[in-house]
Amino acid sequence: MTYEPVRPGLEPLARFRVELAPVKDLGVTPWGRRRVIDVLGGSFEGPRLSGEVLPGGADWQVVRTDGSADIDSRYTLRTHDDALVYLQTQGVRHGPPEVIAALGRGEPVDPAGYYFRLSVTFETAASGYLWLNHTLAVASGLRADSAVIYDAYTVS
Repeated sequence: MTYEPVRPGLEPLARFRVELAPVKDLGVTPWGRRRVIDVLGGSFEGPRLSGEVLPGGADWQVVRTDGSADIDSRYTLRTHDDALVYLQTQGVRHGPPEVIAALGRGEPVDPAGYYFRLSVTFETAASGYLWLNHTLAVASGLRADSAVIYDAYTVS
């Protein structure tokens, strides 16, 4: 008998809107241009997960010489029924130089014109959300002027 790996599927989890403070540009470090963007709050809504993004946490980015950004964000969620969930994203954003420049100026840009993808992991002790501790999610995002918006999908 021969077995094959299970082909993963995607199930909608939630749309996240994360409100951001202005960029803190730390300058060029040995790894690239380091930026820190504090999380001010936000919201998320989906079939199995909804609530608010709490203030605190940040997105710690490294912008490479080609303009692509390595994303590393961490913050806390409060669900609609008052459970706390730690969330971490890691990913990448890149695109044509003129598109990345427009994003940097805070201009609206069609997300089909650049690549912005994330992996999303969770940690919680809340009994109704323990399933999140064993869930990997992926997301497709867009950068708005003062927020990041992304649709997250659980990988089944």
